[in-house]
Amino acid sequence: MQRIMTIFGTRPEAIKMAPIIKALEADLALKPIVVVTGQHKEMLATALAAFHIRPDYNLHLMKKNQTLTNITVGALTKLAPIIKESRPAVTLVHGDTTTTLAATIAAFYQKIPVGHVEAGLRTYSRYDPYPEEINRQVTDVISSLYFAPTERARQNLLQEHHHAEHIYVTGNTAIDALRHTVYPDYHSSVLDQIDPAKKLLLVTMHRRENQGVPMRKALQAIKEILLSRDDVEMIFPVHLSQQVQHIAREIFADVPQAHLTAPLDVIDFHNLTAKSYLILTDSGGIQEEAPSLHKPVLVLRDTTERPEGVAAGTLKLVGTDPATIKKALTTLLDDQQQYATMARAQNPYGDGHAAERIVTILKNYLNGRKA
Repeated sequence: MQRIMTIFGTRPEAIKMAPIIKALEADLALKPIVVVTGQHKEMLATALAAFHIRPDYNLHLMKKNQTLTNITVGALTKLAPIIKESRPAVTLVHGDTTTTLAATIAAFYQKIPVGHVEAGLRTYSRYDPYPEEINRQVTDVISSLYFAPTERARQNLLQEHHHAEHIYVTGNTAIDALRHTVYPDYHSSVLDQIDPAKKLLLVTMHRRENQGVPMRKALQAIKEILLSRDDVEMIFPVHLSQQVQHIAREIFADVPQAHLTAPLDVIDFHNLTAKSYLILTDSGGIQEEAPSLHKPVLVLRDTTERPEGVAAGTLKLVGTDPATIKKALTTLLDDQQQYATMARAQNPYGDGHAAERIVTILKNYLNGRKA
């Protein structure tokens, strides 16, 4: 039985790694070792609970006012003895977080091959998103196996001269996760606050590069739409960042149609996505999930490392300029043809079987065969 170590630390990573962990658990030839850094704490715990995953190791890194340096140094220091003792055949990391970067370096220092789930995403803009763009590029420099979600991601990796025989287009495990979390009979107390006759906007915003003035401008634009119409309401699960909390609560304090909640667990969030009219977000994962649920996404960023969704018509980049946001949002609220075009566009991010493909590739790799 060969050991496969998964290392992650944030809520989005947990959601996307969970289908792989479940697929590893179901395979008698492989033994998963689950390590979480705790880069997120409460949000990570709820995601793990939703998939009934109990970590083998938890580094409990999260601290008040933590910095990128704190996370990186803490993860490197605490991961070293765990990897050295466990000696996994492969270490799997996900995406572009600071945990991902530190775990990749820690595994490399122990000469353990790294498999990068969601490899090859790029904006080629050093500080957008920050620090994620450099995290993912450095991770791909070190990795031995690349699980690219799309053909475009594969082409990015080939352009950077990574070995073609180690790059696999698998789809995105975010789509796999939806198969476990969306229920037709879902109900929640949050929905009890919403008039079912109104169009529900689901909003999230948290990225470092947006915090401050860009976030204020974007949320102010959404506020103006809410106050100018009587046919919409909004749910905004507010990130635990104190800066995000302060801005969101200040702007929406006097808006009765705005319902601010604590961060939602993955089951609540995915089901609210399914019941919403459209999404406004700067999140990466939601850009992949919402199209599978036929929900248009207005991306509150100037760039995206997921251009496939823009090309397919499921996403529209609107940045944080108030006029652009209000125009795009008003169009989707009033123009049913435009709305239907986005809602019905085909999701380019996979068919919900990415985790199975990744496990098959791992087994063939470990057995010395080409997948």
